[in-house]
Amino acid sequence: MVARSVAILAGVLLAGGVSLGGEEPRPRPLAVPGIGPHEQRPAGDGRRPEERIPLAGMSAAVRDTVERAARSATIHRSLPPGSVSCDAAFLDFALARPDAMVDLWRALGISRLSLDPVAPGQWRLADGYGTTGTVHLLHRERTATGGMCIFLAHGGYTGALSPRDLSGSCLVVVRYDAIGPDREGRERQGVKIDAYLDVDGLGLEIVTRTLQPLIMRSAAANMREICLFVSQLTAAAARNPVAMARLGERMQRTPPQDRRAFAALAAGLPLPIAPTENAEDIRDELAGRWLTVEQLDATMRR
Repeated sequence: MVARSVAILAGVLLAGGVSLGGEEPRPRPLAVPGIGPHEQRPAGDGRRPEERIPLAGMSAAVRDTVERAARSATIHRSLPPGSVSCDAAFLDFALARPDAMVDLWRALGISRLSLDPVAPGQWRLADGYGTTGTVHLLHRERTATGGMCIFLAHGGYTGALSPRDLSGSCLVVVRYDAIGPDREGRERQGVKIDAYLDVDGLGLEIVTRTLQPLIMRSAAANMREICLFVSQLTAAAARNPVAMARLGERMQRTPPQDRRAFAALAAGLPLPIAPTENAEDIRDELAGRWLTVEQLDATMRR
């Protein structure tokens, strides 16, 4: 139970912090191809974790926060690189506004996760099953062909899956860069995620021997699924931008101007699109691969 609880905690923190690496929403059961080898560095290998993070463009205060979070991490993992078929502008928007992506999941009926803004670049998180926390976008930068976002999440879990309350923090470094078009000629972004997880009150041996393999497999599989979801989203939006705008109007927790910007960027268009009542509904196309919230509830009760 402790192992599963910490895996859920880590996954939800990643879901709240970045829309490409989360535990929610869950895909329908399917045959998942073998996960490639991960780069992993156990504590004590002589290399400081913070050396893996580009610190040059940060303020002194942010750099200090990032270094302390990386040094205190119990687990560091580099997920297998992923790729997303979308333009850099949409990916940058989705990373800077993860609450919009979470709101879309809720509109599709595939997640109970909530991510509510409390200040610029800060959100309050709840997964609906006992995990709560906060997420802070510490640093964001753009380059000519990509960018980087760094998030810090603090959270805890209280519920039937653990005999005692759990708490922890997770530093998430997301880097992306253009890698050339996909087979259909659409823009494609390569995505790399480094995560530094610190679980309070659990011994290093328990974490590294029991939890690390579980968390790595879960995070890698979910990253692959979320990348696929974003690629499907932008393909559907480009094919039918009006339907995407109509779906965006269901994102009731997102301000109207951000809903329209989300829909336009997903479709690769420069201006917001007005929804119409008779537009084709693309909800089933996007949600069909994922568990509904009712199915997710049933899974969590097992």
